[in-house]
Amino acid sequence: MFLLEVLSPPQPVWEPASLCGTQLGDGRHYACNKVQPQDSICLSLALFLMARMSSSPSSVLEMEIFQYIDVHQSDFIEDLKEWVAVESDSVQPALRKEVMRMMALAADRLSALGATVNLVNLGSHQLPDGEDVPLPPVILGELGKDAQKVTVCFYGHVDVQPAKKEDGWKTDPYMLTEINGNLYGRGATDNKGPVLAWINAVETFRALKLATPVNFKFVIEGMEEAGSLGLEKLLEEEKQNFFSDVDYIVISDNLWLSNKKPALTYGSRGNACFCVEVECGSKDLHSGTFGGIVHEPLTDLIALLDSLVDPTGRIQIPGIYDSVAALTEEERKLYESIEFDLEEHKNNGGVKKFLYSTKEEILLHLWRYPSLSIHGIEGAFHEPGIKTVIPAKVIGKFSIRQVPHMDLSVVKQQVVEHLEGVFSKRNSPNTLKVSMPLGAKPWLADVNDPLYKAARRAIKTVFGEDPDFIRDGSTIPVARMFQTIMQKSVMMFPIGAADDGEHSQNEKISRHNYIEGTKAFAAFFLELSKLHRHLIETSNMETNN
Repeated sequence: MFLLEVLSPPQPVWEPASLCGTQLGDGRHYACNKVQPQDSICLSLALFLMARMSSSPSSVLEMEIFQYIDVHQSDFIEDLKEWVAVESDSVQPALRKEVMRMMALAADRLSALGATVNLVNLGSHQLPDGEDVPLPPVILGELGKDAQKVTVCFYGHVDVQPAKKEDGWKTDPYMLTEINGNLYGRGATDNKGPVLAWINAVETFRALKLATPVNFKFVIEGMEEAGSLGLEKLLEEEKQNFFSDVDYIVISDNLWLSNKKPALTYGSRGNACFCVEVECGSKDLHSGTFGGIVHEPLTDLIALLDSLVDPTGRIQIPGIYDSVAALTEEERKLYESIEFDLEEHKNNGGVKKFLYSTKEEILLHLWRYPSLSIHGIEGAFHEPGIKTVIPAKVIGKFSIRQVPHMDLSVVKQQVVEHLEGVFSKRNSPNTLKVSMPLGAKPWLADVNDPLYKAARRAIKTVFGEDPDFIRDGSTIPVARMFQTIMQKSVMMFPIGAADDGEHSQNEKISRHNYIEGTKAFAAFFLELSKLHRHLIETSNMETNN
């Protein structure tokens, strides 16, 4: 900046630039037409211009940070390429060594930041065939212990879902490939990209020799896609130790609702999975010999499954809606401004028609009302061709996505009583067994929490618009896990777009989202620090008064 004053260069003209340049308040990038964007003089011009344009002292700091991220985006993409190349598939035990290698890479990256890193051994778990397989360690990292600063804990995972080129990928899933501004590769958006974006944001402060505005703690695991085995026990054990000084928890392991508009997630549905077993005898029967003279298990099961939900999607189990909270006017208004394209959502799902016709109805039934889905039947013949057999035992599988205030034990009781009632009316001699092998609770946060206020301001700074406040229709057990155990504020801060295809073929994150997401995280650190200072000052004033 001093160089500018001495040289007194001609007034620069700022023109739109697609890649390298400086982002101004309107959310677009600009580069100077008098000098190359990579020059330090260009950075000085940017800082000078921003200082003149804004009265906020932090705006110049933000521009310096954003400029660094722009200039180093190729380095950040190379880092993602290195991580995507590791086949850290936690679902397949044969690839457990790759997961271990990925955990070591992540630990090294945090150590390079200057963080204290502890790889916590979780022991092993037993496979269905009886073999013991070691669990990958969980990374607990810490950077900064300033008692005057707020401490934010970031959770992420670096394991991935299975992926093979022959499954329908356009590219090698473990070779990060850029096509038309999109970075394709398994784990690009779920969750290696967001984890690296957070680390890149922290690294930017260190590279610019700037004091980090908050204290950081990291929890990075390698078994999320396989159920986060061992994580809950670790959180319980470390609640009074590693997590004792944590103020907020941030998770970036989901997506926006839109392909273009940023979002913050404040809730998700739970999931109660059920098995309904109907058994006739000890062996399968020939339909020519026994058809028409026995109570067939599959006929009973189909009747049971048919009784669960009506053609409009309403669950038919008595009492299931009793605990669902009434929709408040404040919450209803959140749905009105959300950007959501019904036709785009239909196309993404390959369906022709939804049960509801308006945006608000669709989102309400995706997020805050329970739903019931039937997933399949085990034991029935399902191969191509005809097999005229009466199966001896069949198991129907369905799940209920429950919402806040619904109690899992009550839901289970309601389901069992309903199915037993329907079954008894059939006067069938077959045996019925209903079980709930899996139950995950819903999660809900307060959008007025300082955590969400800081993230909203950061997104407005980087993307030029306020985010949508959304819920997730699926289940995010880790958010509820952190909230329940730590009793701290938890926020979901996604940077991936709705069309990123997590868990699917051709998973990707766009270059734009990866780089701008890095900036959003950096801006979030600054905003959270400012809000924390404001809260302390307000508290001190109230105490003095």
